Amino acid sequence: MIELPQQLPPLQPIESDCLREHNVTLNVLRLDLMHPTLHGNKWFKLKHNLRQARDEGHHTLLSFGGAWSNHLRALAAAGNLFGFRTIGIVRGEIPQPLNPVLQFAHDQGMELVPMSRSDYRLHRNPAALAALEARYSDCYVLPEGGSNALAVRGCAELAGLLRWQTTGRPRVVGLACGTGATLAGLVWGLQQQIGRDAEPIEVVGVGVLKALGMLAEAVTRRLPAAVDIPWQILERYHGGGYARVTPELERFMTQFTARHAVPLEPVYSGKLMFGLLDQVRNGAIPVGSEVLALHSGGL
Repeated sequence: MIELPQQLPPLQPIESDCLREHNVTLNVLRLDLMHPTLHGNKWFKLKHNLRQARDEGHHTLLSFGGAWSNHLRALAAAGNLFGFRTIGIVRGEIPQPLNPVLQFAHDQGMELVPMSRSDYRLHRNPAALAALEARYSDCYVLPEGGSNALAVRGCAELAGLLRWQTTGRPRVVGLACGTGATLAGLVWGLQQQIGRDAEPIEVVGVGVLKALGMLAEAVTRRLPAAVDIPWQILERYHGGGYARVTPELERFMTQFTARHAVPLEPVYSGKLMFGLLDQVRNGAIPVGSEVLALHSGGL
């Protein structure tokens, strides 16, 4: 059976002078605490893919990612939990010693296979995929980031985990975006709730990679044409690119974690919280709003 013994993720309030000055309530939905090894949005992206792989009789999961891919990390954990062999095709050289993400994946039993950057750019080509499937027989192939229709379907379930503490205030859901699949799923899940919750909700994604317009295009492509939930992706908080870190972001994460006891990492959650608080500070998030930030885990 493909299921996790989950607990309802806790809400953690964040307080600061900036939030008080703008009368904004900010809570963090700690998806990172849902399970010791497989948590955050990654579980929701993987769960229906794991079931599909099992239903089709596959025993091996194969996917792609960079050296700091939280997707590969989660896939390795899933394989260990549910009895799949896992293979991670890593873009470029595999660093030695292994970084914390790849070390975790290795410890969970994932076979790490380097692929040159030139070949990696062509890995979505049908011929390249066919060659991998021939080399690794009986494999269920997931795209980079694990983002496909089944991932969006799983992420729609996140809408049912949102818990609001006030009424009559503008509501903002914030989340980090690497492929757009989680945001698309959340928006679709919220769309299904229209009529049950009269409070207006906006979904704000903080893009974590430098790719102008790409994430918004990916979300639009995954959503049906008629969606009434407003959403946007903020593209100026990527810090120079995926897994890139600025000194300003490093200082922010250190201070935030020390003050609020919420662990942040520089790939996703750090950029999310930095971006949301900056949006409050500059008035882009309306005064009086209730903000719910989804902590998607990671190392």
